[in-house]
Amino acid sequence: MSWHRLFWWSGGFFLCFLFSIGLAVTLGSAEISMVTVWKIIIAHLFYDTLPTDIDVAEDAIVWQLRLPRVILAAAVGASLAIAGVIFQGILKNPLADPYILGISSGAATGAVIAILTGWGALVLGKWTVPLYAFCGASLALLLVLRLADKKLRAETLILSGVVIQALFGSFLTFSLTISKDEFQRIHYWLMGSFVLRDWEHVFILLPVLGASFLVAWRFSRELNLLGLGDRSAIHLGMNVGRIRLGLLLLASFVTAVAVSIAGTIGFVGLVIPHMIRMLTGADHRSLIPLSALAGAIFMVWGDTAARLLLSPRELPVGVITAFVGAPFFALLLKKQQKK
Repeated sequence: MSWHRLFWWSGGFFLCFLFSIGLAVTLGSAEISMVTVWKIIIAHLFYDTLPTDIDVAEDAIVWQLRLPRVILAAAVGASLAIAGVIFQGILKNPLADPYILGISSGAATGAVIAILTGWGALVLGKWTVPLYAFCGASLALLLVLRLADKKLRAETLILSGVVIQALFGSFLTFSLTISKDEFQRIHYWLMGSFVLRDWEHVFILLPVLGASFLVAWRFSRELNLLGLGDRSAIHLGMNVGRIRLGLLLLASFVTAVAVSIAGTIGFVGLVIPHMIRMLTGADHRSLIPLSALAGAIFMVWGDTAARLLLSPRELPVGVITAFVGAPFFALLLKKQQKK
């Protein structure tokens, strides 16, 4: 894709992203106009005082309750989409995804261990759960790659992911069974939820997302070369083994931090990169930024639907993404079988 087309696509997605943020914050039990929402946001970002026509209650609803949740949903969606792009590019497999490969289950297991034991919390502080989640995600990635054959075919990757999901799922079930006090909270979180998330969680994920995006985009050329095959990449002077390992660990890390905050949310990393490829092509220089924006938009509306569909009750957002992603995965699998 030319830089000119990338500029227009990115601009369109970014405007859609801003519109989604504003509209998602307006929706809820207390309806607040979009003009009021943006007045509050601009006031907090650039001024010390609120405009006189803004009610204090509206300010609290927007700035303390809704906006951090919407921003966090966008960050999680972008993180999972970037991870999906990397996994699909490195493994050269259109069905690769953190959820399907069992990486999310491994991250969730590590996070639950941190929550239940509290080991290292005094030293690691707020990074305790994300780092435990990264250890679990890395272990899951190692096991999947060891189980799959060297050609990393779709069938063996999926079967390996199913095995690893079952392994970590059994451990999660056991952990929940013996932790009666935390059972309900952890069980709901595991299905994907942004309930009780605030600015603290946003400030944990945003730096990780920003750094992961920059590193992934820096290696977009290498991802393009890997799509041509290892032999071609080696002839062009690329250290295939080191770059592949580094990018796989990067994708596992950004997935782990997202899972540690929002639980296991599936299919975002599968659906979004494929949609962007169909729109703009497979060049990772455009695929990575556009997938991040599209993933953010998708997750914002997924969380909004989870909040509103059964209001005042709330669905886990993982239910919404699975409802969209499972049929899409079935179509991809059928297409892969025909090939």
